[in-house]
Amino acid sequence: MKFKDIFNRTDILRALLLIGSVAIMMLVAPRTDIQSFSYELNQPWKYPLLTAEYDTPIMRDSASAHAMRDSIDAAFIPFVHRDSNIGQQMATRFSKHVAGTTAHSDIARLTQLIQETYSRGIVDNQLYGRLSHMTPPRVRISDSDNDVSVVTVDASGMLSQAMAFRRIDSLYAATSPDAARITPDIADAISASLIPNVTLDSVTDAKFRSQEYLEVAGALGVIKKGQRIIDRGEIITPQLFTNLNTYQEVLKRHSGDEDSKILFIIGQSVYMLLIMGALMIFLAIYRPAIFGNLRQLTFIICFLTLFYVFAAEMFEYVTNGLIMVPFAVVPIIIMVFTDTRTAIFSLWTAIMLVVTMVSTPIQFAFSELIAGLAGTYSLHQLTRRSQLLRTALITFISYLICYVVSTLMMEGSFAPLTWKIVSLYAINAVVLSFAYILILVIEKTFGFTSLVSLVELSDINNPLLRRMAEVAPGTFQHSIQVSTLAAEAARAIGADTQLVRTGALYHDIGKTESPVFFTENQHGVNPHAGLDPETSAHKIISHVTDGLALAAKEKLPAVVRAFISEHHGRGLTKYFYNTALNNAPEGTEVDPEKFRYPGPDPQSRETGILMLADCVEAASRSLKEYSTASIDALVDKIVDSIVAEGRLRESPLSMRDIETIKKSFKKRLATIYHSRVAYPEAKKPSKETPAGSNAEQDVKKG
Repeated sequence: MKFKDIFNRTDILRALLLIGSVAIMMLVAPRTDIQSFSYELNQPWKYPLLTAEYDTPIMRDSASAHAMRDSIDAAFIPFVHRDSNIGQQMATRFSKHVAGTTAHSDIARLTQLIQETYSRGIVDNQLYGRLSHMTPPRVRISDSDNDVSVVTVDASGMLSQAMAFRRIDSLYAATSPDAARITPDIADAISASLIPNVTLDSVTDAKFRSQEYLEVAGALGVIKKGQRIIDRGEIITPQLFTNLNTYQEVLKRHSGDEDSKILFIIGQSVYMLLIMGALMIFLAIYRPAIFGNLRQLTFIICFLTLFYVFAAEMFEYVTNGLIMVPFAVVPIIIMVFTDTRTAIFSLWTAIMLVVTMVSTPIQFAFSELIAGLAGTYSLHQLTRRSQLLRTALITFISYLICYVVSTLMMEGSFAPLTWKIVSLYAINAVVLSFAYILILVIEKTFGFTSLVSLVELSDINNPLLRRMAEVAPGTFQHSIQVSTLAAEAARAIGADTQLVRTGALYHDIGKTESPVFFTENQHGVNPHAGLDPETSAHKIISHVTDGLALAAKEKLPAVVRAFISEHHGRGLTKYFYNTALNNAPEGTEVDPEKFRYPGPDPQSRETGILMLADCVEAASRSLKEYSTASIDALVDKIVDSIVAEGRLRESPLSMRDIETIKKSFKKRLATIYHSRVAYPEAKKPSKETPAGSNAEQDVKKG
């Protein structure tokens, strides 16, 4: 057996579609194999009992750590360098600078005071500020060659540069009362000579300070594997908050193992394949028409894939982003283009794909499933955009109910309920109400036609239909009658009623190009009288090609254009064909193809119904007597002749469907052409019938 006998081209495309979908979802899926929790300080823990999967150190909470660091900083004795040579150097520099400006004895006295001040120690302003907060102020001096040799000295006598200047000034004035006061020039020279000789040893200071900080960063203990970390309902204290953060970091470190990552990715891929595979199997078994239609199958798979991508991005980059993702849009959109059962199974698929991202999967699945089902059941059939507003409101209420119920189940209290979550659900509902825009995008992308579009097209105020009513009123009335007749038959056999109704309204729009050539629009003058049968047939047949051209110009959906091309199928214009046969010289053959519509024959149940309704409605106008027997005979004759000619052979209509359609036609035509009661004429005037009234006109009005 050859490979192509087992897997045909369509099967391979389905497999590629499935694999491609899973591959795209894996690219955007959150890359973590650990459970993610959302928690806040001083709020209750809303998840079940949490136990440690690995040994976890107990670290100090941030408040305690900050307090301990502040305590260490306050008691820490700074390390300094002391330059023993700088005092002598600055004193010599001063004496040289002021030589000749004052008495020799004064220079000597000031130089001595400078040297004495340096012996006490001059520190910079920053270090002096730190020492001023210490009781008593002390510094540590280490041997630059041996860090082990550290001496702690009293720093109470050390001075800042400003204090050193004031000390010299006051001592000079006290010891030399008769001497001249220090002049500005001398003061400037003294200030320039006072630079710090005790400076902070930043390297050693940082080294010893970091060693003391180790006590802050060190663990207070260890939570052993399997031990309890926190249980539901406990208030998250600062210490518990720190424990949870530490536990999350431990989980991330363990998840960083390459083997663990590979196994996680394999598990995630298989999970997605199983979920998407379940959807494919459902469609293959219960919706073979969708499974066999590659365009519809592609739409469903692509829509779910893109929805997952959107949900994953919201989860990754927006706080509480999944709450704002309208899961109800999945069944609503898919129901518009398929059916309710497929929509609900697609909702389940979307929830199962996304549920792996959240930390409370049961509550998440519960809320999204209930809200999605509520939205689906509230809509049933989308025929007006305003229905989406009602659906959005119902979905919002469903979310609120689920939110309250879930909170009561988890917390046993109304206290954890917040307006923030309610507002996020409101945003969800607002986004859902704009699903109509998404429907339009999908229609244009995949070439689908939604029920909403069909309802809008069936509005008789549509420009095409309004033009038909103006230039071809007979054809317009015929189309209205055919639409009613076909819709009733479609409802009887379970076909798409709205599609048939809309298609019937547009099936003859080509007649608006030359309305006078069609009987229903003629008023005494028949333009075919002066034409040969072939030309007349061409004029009649052209309403199909003209209709298709007009439909393409106005961008009517393909499903509606099908009614234009298929309502006559490959049938003959029998009147003109028979006329040509009768007029042809004996022995001359008449080519029937010149009198045949371009077709094709009806390909769907709906276009098949329209062919029957069109022929029956047109023929019913020629009846001389509208009795039950004559209507039944007409319907049987027309329908049976079409079936006998094989013009419904390509349509999926069954013989049972055809019999049901015939009964529907008979019933409807009998209702349309029912007999009226004859009004009696008044033989003498009365108060109700004044003399001179026109009784005949009254009867006609009745």
